Amino acid sequence: MERIYLDHAATTPIHPLVIEEMTVEMTKTFGNPSSVHSFGREAHTKLEESRQIISNSLNVSPREIIFNSGGTEGDNTAIIETAFLKKESGQHIITSVFEHPAVLKTMAYLEEQGFEVTYLRVDSKGQISLEEFKQALRDETILVSMMYGNNEVGTLLPIKEIGEILKDHPAVFHTDAVQAYGLEVVDPKEFGIDLFSISAHKINGPKGVGFLYKSEVVQLLPLLHGGDQESKRRAGTENLTGIAGLAQAVKLLTTEEKILRKEKYQSFQKIILERLETAAIEYHVNGGLENRLAHILNLWIPGVSSELLLMNLDLQGIAVSTGSACSAGTVKPSRVLETIYGEGHPATEESVRISFGLNNTIEQIEHFAEVLIQIIERIRR
Repeated sequence: MERIYLDHAATTPIHPLVIEEMTVEMTKTFGNPSSVHSFGREAHTKLEESRQIISNSLNVSPREIIFNSGGTEGDNTAIIETAFLKKESGQHIITSVFEHPAVLKTMAYLEEQGFEVTYLRVDSKGQISLEEFKQALRDETILVSMMYGNNEVGTLLPIKEIGEILKDHPAVFHTDAVQAYGLEVVDPKEFGIDLFSISAHKINGPKGVGFLYKSEVVQLLPLLHGGDQESKRRAGTENLTGIAGLAQAVKLLTTEEKILRKEKYQSFQKIILERLETAAIEYHVNGGLENRLAHILNLWIPGVSSELLLMNLDLQGIAVSTGSACSAGTVKPSRVLETIYGEGHPATEESVRISFGLNNTIEQIEHFAEVLIQIIERIRR
């Protein structure tokens, strides 16, 4: 039985060329980048070469890239340290109900510290209202944090439009771009983004490493304290092997490659939906099919428990999910779908997230669609 992995929004397999690059670094460049001897200098050179590769991909300065442990640390650093640094100017923050737990739980922490957070609602397509955003914006708003693309239903939020609105406002603009970076062309200068978080394991890189882009015009206190690594912005010896792997994964993500992947994943979506329609299977695409990330397809199958569907697919060697992978392996109603439909709505317990990746083939997708239909029909009988 061929095992088919369709949960790339949770994590992605490491690209063979990334593994090759990391293997070289583990065996040859083991020095501490902060050491002054030749081993340290070699490691430091590799560190800065990696920083240059990543900054080139974004058209920003290498000085604006801070290496860290991934998206959660990046979100926490951007949000908490911006809030405390700008506290004297105001204590109001804007985000959405749609965010990743790394943002929402951080906001809850800040509320405990006396900050006021406005959570923008989303409509049936998982989209915020720019008019509501404008109405929520105040003189004392110090931070806006809005995800680039949702990790469960794939909705792309209007990041460029938000950046335009904030152009003449002193609020710092942060975006969690963890899901979007692998497919969308992200230009922080053009979009008016001050801070954004990236995780390597979402782009066929290693787990436990990522980076935070920080515009040079924005001040930011460090979240971690200790050594002077990352120009005193993130203490701790750099994970050079992971960083080298991250840089290699970024190098492979050319604009042309992103376009090819998007077209490939859109064709996968089409195959699945056409098969469901041919089989007369009732379904709904959560978040709709417009203005969204191509690698995520979230389906509500009325009358079919997502937990039961998940287990049956797993028995057939097929991996999908019910939503975010940050719930310690639990299967429970989707918080994101609750923000769209409301608590208790059947869709929150009858939906699955299918997310595509680099190694998936048309044959795998066609097989998945056949198995999915068979399981749905069996459950409904």
